[in-house]
Formats: sequence, structure tokens, C-alpha cells
Amino acid sequence: MRAENMVSWFEIPVLDMDRAKVFYEKVFEIDIKLQYFGKTIMGWFPTPQNEKAHGANGSLVYNPEFYTPTANGALVYFSSAEITSELGRVEFAGGIVLQGKTLISEEIGYMALILDTEGNRIALYSKL
Repeated sequence: MRAENMVSWFEIPVLDMDRAKVFYEKVFEIDIKLQYFGKTIMGWFPTPQNEKAHGANGSLVYNPEFYTPTANGALVYFSSAEITSELGRVEFAGGIVLQGKTLISEEIGYMALILDTEGNRIALYSKL
């Protein structure tokens, strides 16, 4: 049995890093730090300073030769204390709510689907 989370990293492709950065910062009320690697720009999601925190780290990535945003690819779920908070900020930040808060099951919790400003479909997840 694996002791760690099987997913360790994710990257979300973007066409306009400034626009994507603003969207994710507004929806999740976070600060994304940018780093430049030649033609590639990465926008790092904050990582918890708590050593007991679990989950995958990730970034926004701008590199049109390598990535193209899509609403049909892999689906990344972002954890939330309560989905309604983030959903309330999606349209203000320029995104679209594709599916509102939906019960998966009483044991698992809730999910919602949104489309970011770059055309990526992402999901929100919470127990409440």
C-alpha cells in the first residue's frame, strides 16, 4: 500500500498568463508567484507550510509550443472548505460555472465544475 498521495504534480496550460493568474487568484483568494524559464512561464500555486498537509502541488504553465488548454482533458479537483465560496467568485473573475454544487454522495461530499479564462475545465471538491 502506498503511503503517499499517488498524484504529486499537475500543470494547467494557459494562453495568457496574466489573465489566468488573475482568475485563479480571485477565485481561490491566493497569490500565484511567476517564474520564467525561457519561453515557458510557470505560475506556482501556493504550497502549505504544514508538513502534515497532503495533496498535489501544481502550477499554471504558459508555453504554446508545448501546451494547449482544453475543456476535454484531465480534470483537476481543487479542495475547498465549502464550494459555494469559490463558485461565487468564478464569474466575477471571468470564468463560467458549468455545474453548480452537486452532491457526489453523503460519504464523499460535493463537487462543482467551472471553465477558467483559458478554456480549461476544472473542478471544486468539498466535504460540506
